[in-house]
Amino acid sequence: MPPHNLTSLRPATFLLAGIPGMEKSHIWISIPFCSMYLAALLGNGVLLFVIRTERSLHQPMYLLLSMLAVADLVLSTTTVPKMLAVFWFSAGEISFGACLTQMFFLHFTFSAESVILLAMAFDRFVAICDPLRYMAVLTPSVIVKTGLFALLRSFCIIFPCVFLLKRLPFCGHNIIPHTYCEHMGIARLACADISINILYGLAVPFAAIVVDVVLIAVSYVLILLALSRLPSRTARHKAFNTCGSHVCVILLFYIPAFFTVLTHRFGQEIPHHVHILLANLYVLFPPLLNPMVYGVRTQQIKEKVMKVFICPKSRLLQE
Repeated sequence: MPPHNLTSLRPATFLLAGIPGMEKSHIWISIPFCSMYLAALLGNGVLLFVIRTERSLHQPMYLLLSMLAVADLVLSTTTVPKMLAVFWFSAGEISFGACLTQMFFLHFTFSAESVILLAMAFDRFVAICDPLRYMAVLTPSVIVKTGLFALLRSFCIIFPCVFLLKRLPFCGHNIIPHTYCEHMGIARLACADISINILYGLAVPFAAIVVDVVLIAVSYVLILLALSRLPSRTARHKAFNTCGSHVCVILLFYIPAFFTVLTHRFGQEIPHHVHILLANLYVLFPPLLNPMVYGVRTQQIKEKVMKVFICPKSRLLQE
């Protein structure tokens, strides 16, 4: 089909329907969603501010944590404001280009966050299995290269999805039964064969994430083996605590993601509105809970937050 005909078959706008079947509850659903989003902005903002202002936190572990906080902010901000506009004002209209942009940044951020979690697992592996070489291995240059690799890999994996969608003709309805644009949600509106989209959208990103999960699992198997060889129970407990926050964040990130993907692909008996709710919670829970996990479980961050935000207030009250 000639390019100009393909262009003419692209809709000027799509319409995000929100959560089909729960339109009357959109306002009530928006209240916890908005609260979680604001809490995620506050928590990740505080985390970034504390890491930025406290020189003692300019270490590989905390620099990687700041990358995770940025990824969480992008993940939620890419989707939640438009989601709330749909819930509050029924403002579901979104241009074709804006929809593709939202789709790209959603999947791009998910892939980048997976790489960051893998880098954090490697950080814990070096810290426990080879502590004497920790600063020599995880130099500032290595951390910068890790961030660039996360961006580059995610771009190379996700950018083809944009072209796979732009090649499709859209000659039917333009209503997306969702609160945000994602790859297969857009592809299913096309009036053409989307088997390539299905294959690429499932195989390539999924394979990349599975590789990350396998490497993280290998890292923690080696960490557990190293911990089992420590003579002191106190040393084992202290070393395990340094990994506890990261393990919690990994579970918060991957379990909802895999559950959402698997139910979306194979859970045809699950009601559609349940799929949409799960997808919405996925872009809210990790950004909301990650700062809490690290803030509660990591003593250094807890102390620095108190130093930055509580101690100055105490001094002002004393004066």
